[in-house]
Amino acid sequence: MYEYGDAGQVVKPSGRIIDNLVFIIMEFVQGGLLFDLCQNMGAMGEDAGRFFLHQMLDSVEYMHSRRVVHRDLKLENILVDDNLNLKVADFGFSCYKNIDALSSYRGTMTYMAPEIKLGKQYKGTNVDMFSIGVILFIIVQGIFPFKEARKEEYFYNLLLQGKTDTYFQKVNGSGLSEEFKDLILNLFSFDGDNRMSCEQLRNHPWMQSSTFNYEGTRTELLSTLASKQAAKNAELGSPLTKPVKVNRSKPMV
Repeated sequence: MYEYGDAGQVVKPSGRIIDNLVFIIMEFVQGGLLFDLCQNMGAMGEDAGRFFLHQMLDSVEYMHSRRVVHRDLKLENILVDDNLNLKVADFGFSCYKNIDALSSYRGTMTYMAPEIKLGKQYKGTNVDMFSIGVILFIIVQGIFPFKEARKEEYFYNLLLQGKTDTYFQKVNGSGLSEEFKDLILNLFSFDGDNRMSCEQLRNHPWMQSSTFNYEGTRTELLSTLASKQAAKNAELGSPLTKPVKVNRSKPMV
């Protein structure tokens, strides 16, 4: 946030002037939403997951250190600049009071931790970690891990029953590393107190991979993105092709 005030002014095309408006001037982020990036790129793999998770942890760890919880972390609330740097946005559901004993129903269904759905008292930091798990899974696999974290939902119920091999087969995750599976299952834990904190997540063996190259991964992702965008632009330029409107209310499955 660069500036704010209550003396903003808008001049309508008709010439009518509206005075005394509250305004906020914020940084412009060139690249759009993480949602759009994931739709364009599809499954980006585990190194891309590490690349973006390092950045998410930087943001969320800072928030939590200031006793602020977001409660609506999702692909649509994370912006991406043209160099693939993430910016967490939309703090409309955030909270900074009594964050270890919250009870209000907040969030977006697909990213929402089970304790919120059940109407239980919950820790704000725990529900943020659950949402991070959903985001990370989509980045790596290109699909949502489940529709909702409820016992009645087929995919999440597989995890609750301990049928993890069946679960990963069903979500095309048989080729995922054992370290990633361990990390993601922890974040999807039904009991929020069993989920890792930001610090524990950062120190997890999957995040400490000796073969991971942060800037090298950025370069590869930018190159792939440029290729996909060029192909898409060429397709849209064809007289036989019409642009498709994206409906963000539907899951990418």
